[in-house]
Amino acid sequence: MNATFTLLEMRRITRDWAGMFFTAVLPAFFYLIFGSTVDAKSADIGNGNVAMYVMISMAAYGAVTATTSIGGNAAVERVQGWGRQLGLTPLADSSYIAMKALIAMTVAAVPILLTYVLGAITGAKGSAAAWALSAALVLLGSSVFALYGLLIGTAFRSEAAVGAAAGTLVIFAFLGNLFIPLSGALLSFAKLTPLYGYAALARYPLTEGFLPDGSRDPLWLPVANVVGWALVFGVLATVLVRRGRERQ
Repeated sequence: MNATFTLLEMRRITRDWAGMFFTAVLPAFFYLIFGSTVDAKSADIGNGNVAMYVMISMAAYGAVTATTSIGGNAAVERVQGWGRQLGLTPLADSSYIAMKALIAMTVAAVPILLTYVLGAITGAKGSAAAWALSAALVLLGSSVFALYGLLIGTAFRSEAAVGAAAGTLVIFAFLGNLFIPLSGALLSFAKLTPLYGYAALARYPLTEGFLPDGSRDPLWLPVANVVGWALVFGVLATVLVRRGRERQ
């Protein structure tokens, strides 16, 4: 992996102030609205309180927004000819992928860190294990959505499409129990959607699977959801990449 190229890419991404706002600042702002100012923020939930529950949810939303955008833009770069330019350099495909993965995880860490710091300042409380494990799960789980961005970028070959893909995460977030608690038939349907398992798994160290409606998810359910959607995104992206090469 080329350190100079990685740093240049990181500088290019962080200079996009609008993109960084929606990635890092907006989720933290959502936490301040939904988590730190509500009357129930100090109510106990699992190994912490409601403020921490909302904090984890908003950090997860910011992290997947980051990885979706970076994964999608990487795919667009490749299909629009940047891959041919890189082929003229000593940079191997494996190094390019490692570089993008490192950048995606680094940028995803920004909204997590910002939201967690605000949570600590404004009353989010939980056990030390809940803080550490939830942050790690938010960061690691967000890598699944780099595959989602890669899939959309490869399929549509357009930065606008990648932006639309990041926009669909708002819908996934509602269905994933990130913004408002769901119940009944809508909750049953939501458990099949991409963000549900990721968010539920990230909150598991806090909630131990208990939901706001009093029901409980067994640990295997969010794990199966995350693994299943990772396979779906990965297989579809692989198929599209191979088809693109056959056309060339």
